[in-house]
Amino acid sequence: MSGFDDTLTNLARPHTSAILTIRVIKSFEFRTERSLVLRDVDLEKTTVGDLKARVRDAIQTQPGWKPYRAAVFDTLKLYTQAHAAKTTNLIINLDHDEWILSDDSKTLVEYGFENETEVSFFNRELYENFKLNPQTRWES
Repeated sequence: MSGFDDTLTNLARPHTSAILTIRVIKSFEFRTERSLVLRDVDLEKTTVGDLKARVRDAIQTQPGWKPYRAAVFDTLKLYTQAHAAKTTNLIINLDHDEWILSDDSKTLVEYGFENETEVSFFNRELYENFKLNPQTRWES
């Protein structure tokens, strides 16, 4: 197969032009989440604070985000990276609190971001409450 490119997707783009998926979580118990795909993110220059601002701006200005506009989003947490193990929880990984991006001044590459990294963006208080009682209520 001479025409097949077997480059892993996380290595297919440079750190200066990555694609990220942001899982914006409005409600943990009702599994209310919407994904925002950001293209051409410079992981070497973009800080955690920059990423939060960029996502908040998209929520406020892009169509289809109206139900999310009044919610408070203050925390980013690594969800998964390309070719890595994924969590069994469909809304957020409840383990690995060390994956919470707590320093707004650090660049994304300092946190180990690569192309096709997925992160969750949510309200920290709602997350902590959900961790105490991780029950979902989306079933009828």
